Amino acid sequence: MLTIPARTFRTRTDQRAEEIVRDLLERAGIRVGGDEPHDIQVHDGRFYARVLAEGSLGLGESYMDGWWDAESVDAFMDLVIRARLDKQVRQSPQAIANSLRARVVNMQRGRRVFEVGEQHYDVGNDLYEEMLDKRLLYTCGYWPDGVTDLDAAQEAKLDLVCQKVGLTQGMRVLDLGCGWGGFAQYAAERYGAEVVGYTISREQAALARKRCEGLPVTIHMDDYRKARGSFDAVISIGLMEHVGPKNYRAYMGLVDRCLKEGGVAFVHTIAGNRSRDHLDPWFDRYIFPNAVIPSVARLGTALEVDFVLEDLHNIGPHYEPTLLAWHERFERAYRERDDLRERYGERFYRMWRFYLLASAAAFRARYLQLFQIVFTRVGTPQPAARVS
Repeated sequence: MLTIPARTFRTRTDQRAEEIVRDLLERAGIRVGGDEPHDIQVHDGRFYARVLAEGSLGLGESYMDGWWDAESVDAFMDLVIRARLDKQVRQSPQAIANSLRARVVNMQRGRRVFEVGEQHYDVGNDLYEEMLDKRLLYTCGYWPDGVTDLDAAQEAKLDLVCQKVGLTQGMRVLDLGCGWGGFAQYAAERYGAEVVGYTISREQAALARKRCEGLPVTIHMDDYRKARGSFDAVISIGLMEHVGPKNYRAYMGLVDRCLKEGGVAFVHTIAGNRSRDHLDPWFDRYIFPNAVIPSVARLGTALEVDFVLEDLHNIGPHYEPTLLAWHERFERAYRERDDLRERYGERFYRMWRFYLLASAAAFRARYLQLFQIVFTRVGTPQPAARVS
């Protein structure tokens, strides 16, 4: 019986992994060592086996570790997504584990609720102040004709939200997932509204209170489930991704409890083209722990019985320019500020860069959408919800 030495076996295995990965990439129009912006340059031969074994987690982590580069990471990821290369490799152990865990455990309750705040939103206000617009809005902007910069796109988004809920002087608004208070500040200053906001980020809450000082705005650092009171409008801009499918009905129950008769509810959320129970393993580990991208099907089911869907508006194409604007500002800050580079380091830089550019690619490929949903209680007269 012929025995192959372990070293030789590993070498042949690595060679086969490289052949498979190169073939998959070529199917997507990507060449290893090519000269197009979307082509990939591999710096460590272990990359191929890692990607085959770990899927998207291995792809993202190997980029963080400097094992590969592309002149345009977003163009590379756009082609990977469009070619559905994730379907061409077996599901990674981490993805299987996350799926099984999500079926058994409610990952968006209890202490887990605050993990995304501690890991992501509390990473440092200095970073977000450099990357985001002047109001610190960390959700999709709105880029109608004539809008060419991030500040204007985010103000256009805020005004779109205010118009969709019919905001007027003196209205009380519950802002679930209020972030750094950008909407609350805008609604109070421009429309004379009273706003109560909830965030699970300590850093966001502290800065939001400072930015909204002197305005009729109250900021709570707590789980959105703790919200109480009666409001003319209940909104969430970027919260639903952290609610989780096991909790959609309970979320709608909270809206029902807090919404006045004749009131309007509003959700602004990233959404996938199909229903899922867990997030991509790389994004779950490094960016948004315990998050789940909703689907319209599941949100629609959660609305049944108590609410009427008044308007469903897909502004997904507006997220790519938003993400690219964030990336441009992030890159500039990292180049110009020594303190940022020293504080966060090279691996964080590559992680954050991959996050922003892979996300932009997902919206460019229409793999992800951004829905604005207006809904009211059964029996409420139809509002003038849609603003084109």
